[in-house]
Amino acid sequence: MPPKITVTPATLADVPLIGSLIRELATYERAADAAIATDDDLRAALFSDPPAAEVLLAYVDDDPVGFVLFFHNFSTWTGRRGIYLEDIFVRPSARQIGAGRVLLAALARIAVERGCTRIDWAALEWNELAIGFYHRIGAEMQSDWRLFRLSGDALGRLGYGG
Repeated sequence: MPPKITVTPATLADVPLIGSLIRELATYERAADAAIATDDDLRAALFSDPPAAEVLLAYVDDDPVGFVLFFHNFSTWTGRRGIYLEDIFVRPSARQIGAGRVLLAALARIAVERGCTRIDWAALEWNELAIGFYHRIGAEMQSDWRLFRLSGDALGRLGYGG
């Protein structure tokens, strides 16, 4: 019998777990030093009013095995909200048992219940395991769009002419 996977919205008490999962994700994505968010940062972002983002946690029995972190975006073409999936992570020990599918299914239910028209996310080019999974659940790669980021000194120069 396959293991029972449950998904629950994160609570304030889950902040240390969320931080730990984020650091595991950063290590997996070969960017461990980039994960600098503290528990205080996460507490303020995830549990303020309104929250900057939301988190769902996946469990096998009582063991946390993964998470999704998401927030709302907006489509000017449809005039409706969407969801941007910032991060999804499943611990290696829980991969291939359906935890990622259960997490994304829970997020899809939220999107539908909130009247969202889509869920968007990015994937690292080298992460063939994830890309294959996304194709299997019916996601379409958006090859005609390129992801851009403005940060650090360039952000400051543009914002303040510095």
